Amino acid sequence: MDDPGDEQLAAEFAEHRAVLVGAAYRVVGSMVDAEDVVQETWLRWAAADRSDVRDVRAYLIRITSRLALNRLRQQKSRREQYVGPWLPEPIAAAPAGDDPAAVAELADSVSMAMLVVLETLTPLERAAFVLREVFELPFSEIGDTLGRSEAAVRQLAHRAREHVHARQPRQQVDKARHTEVTSQFLAAAWSGDLDQVVSLLAPDVVLVSDGGGKRKAALRPLLGADKVARWLLGIFQNDVQAMALEVRAAEVNGEQAFIAYDGDEVDSVAFMELDNANAICQIYVVRNPDKLLAIPAKGAVT
Repeated sequence: MDDPGDEQLAAEFAEHRAVLVGAAYRVVGSMVDAEDVVQETWLRWAAADRSDVRDVRAYLIRITSRLALNRLRQQKSRREQYVGPWLPEPIAAAPAGDDPAAVAELADSVSMAMLVVLETLTPLERAAFVLREVFELPFSEIGDTLGRSEAAVRQLAHRAREHVHARQPRQQVDKARHTEVTSQFLAAAWSGDLDQVVSLLAPDVVLVSDGGGKRKAALRPLLGADKVARWLLGIFQNDVQAMALEVRAAEVNGEQAFIAYDGDEVDSVAFMELDNANAICQIYVVRNPDKLLAIPAKGAVT
């Protein structure tokens, strides 16, 4: 018979698991790595002396964040060898993976745009930002977690917050308008109408595509409406239409995205940001199949 104490311990951990996955995902930008981090957190928690733990949630978040920070640092060599730009791993609102509750919660709260901004922070800044801005932990506890003084953590969090706020959209675009513009864009790209595609793009639009060397993608960010439009039309003509991919709108990371399916399998996920003039100013395309594991097969995303 199982030890009732073990069952209680597991139940207590399960209560906080979705929060822990969220903390790890925000730090490492990968659901696969986040799940690994949380599994390691469980092992640490099961073996720990818990007699002095007063706030289980905060304690587990600190362990998770420390392990996620270590994982992020370990990713450095992998990223240095990565082919082309690195984008975070998208997650869909529909249940997926081993923890549907965690995936659903994250998909509603962590936009791709925010993850891209977090990628520009140093590992310590990123961890400090997540612990302070998302989970509102005291600076003293963040300092213990990161192995830094309280004053140093305050400075890290301040720099990170300023950096994030400077790069976030200053005005939220109406969701209906966003849907209308991006749908027009998709129709224009499908028809091959270069002028119409260009007209929907901001002059300084930036496109970042992540194929990881496994699928066709630009090896560096593309800048400018004409260059971005021509590259996208090439993708539509040579990949989407030639391969008979099906493109559907879906909610991914809490925002509208477009998912291209090759049969039932996910081929790519695209996100578009609009500026204050309702022009598309940022496009993120994730095509690396290793980063599409948290997107359910066709029919599971609505």
